[in-house]
Amino acid sequence: MEQLLQSLLNLPDIRVLKSEYTARGDLIIRVESTLKSATCRRCGREISQFHGYDQALRLRHLPIFERRVYIEIRPQRFRCPHGDGGPTTTQRLVWYEPNSPHTNAFEQDMLRALINSTVIDVSRKHALTEATVEGIVERHLAKTVDWSGLTHLGVVGIDEIALTKGHRDFVAIVTSRDAAGRITLLAVLPDRCKETVAALLSAIPERLKATIEQVCTDMYDGFVNAAQEELPEAVVVVDRFPVAKAYRNCADAVRKQEVKRLKQELSSADYEARVKGTLWLFRKPWAALKPEERQRLEQLFELAPGLRLAHLLREVLTVIFDRAESKAQASERLATWQAFVTLQAIEGFEPFLTTLDKHLDHITNYFLDRQTSGFVEGFNNKIKVLKRRCYGLFNLTHLFQRLHLDLEGYRLFGYA
Repeated sequence: MEQLLQSLLNLPDIRVLKSEYTARGDLIIRVESTLKSATCRRCGREISQFHGYDQALRLRHLPIFERRVYIEIRPQRFRCPHGDGGPTTTQRLVWYEPNSPHTNAFEQDMLRALINSTVIDVSRKHALTEATVEGIVERHLAKTVDWSGLTHLGVVGIDEIALTKGHRDFVAIVTSRDAAGRITLLAVLPDRCKETVAALLSAIPERLKATIEQVCTDMYDGFVNAAQEELPEAVVVVDRFPVAKAYRNCADAVRKQEVKRLKQELSSADYEARVKGTLWLFRKPWAALKPEERQRLEQLFELAPGLRLAHLLREVLTVIFDRAESKAQASERLATWQAFVTLQAIEGFEPFLTTLDKHLDHITNYFLDRQTSGFVEGFNNKIKVLKRRCYGLFNLTHLFQRLHLDLEGYRLFGYA
C-alpha cells in the first residue's frame, strides 16, 4: 500500500510511512524525508549533523480517487558545525513552501482551476476559503510584468477601460503582440494621464524598446504624445475603428437633426410611414442593404436630401479605408474628401475635419501595413468578462494578476 501511495503522490525525496482515513473520509499520508542533509541558513554550506525534528506539518495535496489528501511530515533539523553557537537549520524539500499549507502541486492545480473562473467558484469547489485562494495567487503570480522573460514586443497597444460602468474612473491597459500573435499584458495603469503612460514606456528595457515596431492607440493625446516621446523609433498608428466611429457619429448627428425636423413638419401618419424605423437602415453600408431596404431609405432621402449626402460622405470614407493601397494614396484621397466638404460648407462633419487636421499622419500610418488595435479590443472584452464574473475587480494589482493568469496560466502551470 505504501509503495502504491508513493507512486500516486509523485513527490521526490520522501518515503511513505503509513496512511489512515479521518472520520469524514480524508486520506492522511505520513511521510519522512530521505535526504540526510540541508543547506545552512547562515553560511550556505551543506550540513549533515542531525539535530532532531521540527513540528509536524500537514499539507493538502492533490486528491486521490476523489478523496482529499493531506501529507503529514516532520521536517528534519541539522546543526552547522561551522558557525558560532552551532546554528540549526530546518530541512526544506522542493515540493512545498515553508509558509504554505499546501503542496506546490496542489497550489498549481488551484491556479489552473482559477483560469477563466473566479475565486469564489474555486473556493467552493475545493472547500477552501476565499482568503486561501487569494493567498495562492499572491504566492505564485507576479504583480508586475517580468521584462527579463520577454524577447520581442512587436506591436504595443494602449487603451483605456472604465472599472465601473457609468463612471469615468478610467485605467490604462498596455499590451503587446509579437510576430507569433502572442499577447502579453505589460501593465494596468491607475489612470490614463500622459505622465503615467510615459513612465511605463520609459521603464521598458532598451533591448525591448528596439523590438517595438508600432504603437496602436486611439486619438487620445495623452497616449499619442507619450508614445512619440518615449518610443521615437516606433510608428504611432491611430486605430481605424475609433476613426470610423468619429465620422459615423458625424453622419448620425446629421440624421438626428433631420429626423427631428421631419417629426415637426410631417403629419404623424407620414412620419410613421416614411421616417420611423430607418435608424439601422441609415447606419448600414449601402452594399449591405436589401432592395426593399434601399427603397425605404430612398424615401427618407427624398424628404431630407442632406441625409443622402451625409450617408454618401460616410460611405466614401469607408471605401478609402478599405481600398487605399498606400499611405500616400490614402492621404491624397482623404485630403480630396476634406477639401470637398470644406468647399461645399457641408454641416455636421466639422468635428471630423478637425480630427483629420490634427491626426492625419497617425491615421494614415494605418495604411503602412493595415495594423489595428483589434487585439487590444479583444483583450478589453476579456477584461469586461472577468469583471462580470468577479462582480467587479477594483484592486489594480489583483486585476493584473488575474489577467496575467487568464493569458499565461496554461503555459505557466503545465498545460501549454
